Amino acid sequence: MPIRAIFGPEGHAVTDWEKGFFRDVEPWGFILFARNVDSPDQLRRLTSDLRDAVGRDAPILVDQEGGRVQRLRPPHWRTYLPALEQMQRASDPIRAQYIRNRLIAADLFAVGIDVNCAPLADLVEDQTHPVLRNRLYGDDVDSVVTAARACAQAFLDGGVLPVLKHIPGYGRASVDSHTDLPRVRARREMLEPRDFAPFKALADMKMGMTAHIVFDAIDARAPATTSETMIDLIRSEIGFDGLLMTDDISMEALQGSIDDRAAASLAAGCDLALHCNGERSEMEAVARVCGAIEGKVAARAEAALAERRTPSEIDESALARELDALLA
Repeated sequence: MPIRAIFGPEGHAVTDWEKGFFRDVEPWGFILFARNVDSPDQLRRLTSDLRDAVGRDAPILVDQEGGRVQRLRPPHWRTYLPALEQMQRASDPIRAQYIRNRLIAADLFAVGIDVNCAPLADLVEDQTHPVLRNRLYGDDVDSVVTAARACAQAFLDGGVLPVLKHIPGYGRASVDSHTDLPRVRARREMLEPRDFAPFKALADMKMGMTAHIVFDAIDARAPATTSETMIDLIRSEIGFDGLLMTDDISMEALQGSIDDRAAASLAAGCDLALHCNGERSEMEAVARVCGAIEGKVAARAEAALAERRTPSEIDESALARELDALLA
């Protein structure tokens, strides 16, 4: 039975140690980064070997937003403008958003990747940290929700599952959670109609990712990922009942040992712990504290994977030309 973890392999191929480890602990899925990417043929072998290691059609994730966050790059894959720049430049922003992500889905599906960690529903704020700002879709709730819907639908049409992030909102963060813990001091009456609102409108999505960020008005003691109070808010007030994974637990916004971070996240109410750096000792530690997927977590995981479908047919060249024209 799979455990409540997602792991990232170390390199371009599955090592002998990883084959045995993944077979024995059976993570729910895997996530790939630039360190895992060389060519289409290599990626097809890697995704196939990862699934062989666990003996099932395990989901394989990636962050392929386009712009700066793009793990598959030239010469084999097309690059894209940062999402915010594209939204501002396109003559029809939502059509351009759909095409961009439908082409990304085609690239991913062709190499065996079937989950993409997007769309982002965080809002642009004056203080939004540069690590996030140009990855976002806009600064008002309605346009961000519409763009996120277009992105998610494009992935689904391409046989790739979307992951809504960063719940319950990362736009007010003025520091990078990869290196430090962001803290938001806004009052709750400011958060609900703005930060939380896009996620509430998109709460029917089947997969989501937390934000490593403290909201003083909700729980000043812990970031959302490890806060039972905040996870309860995500479930009850925002209304998200999909499969909820953490952001990468090796990010420095979280404190404690790596196994403590995983355990705290799951105890708070996250469904899956996401561990990305491929370090053997850390994966072993995480595996020891992530129990088997069962009960409500199993039902959410099943509902998420039930959305996998055969891609609709497209003319990729024609779509690429249309996107270029929209951005001219």
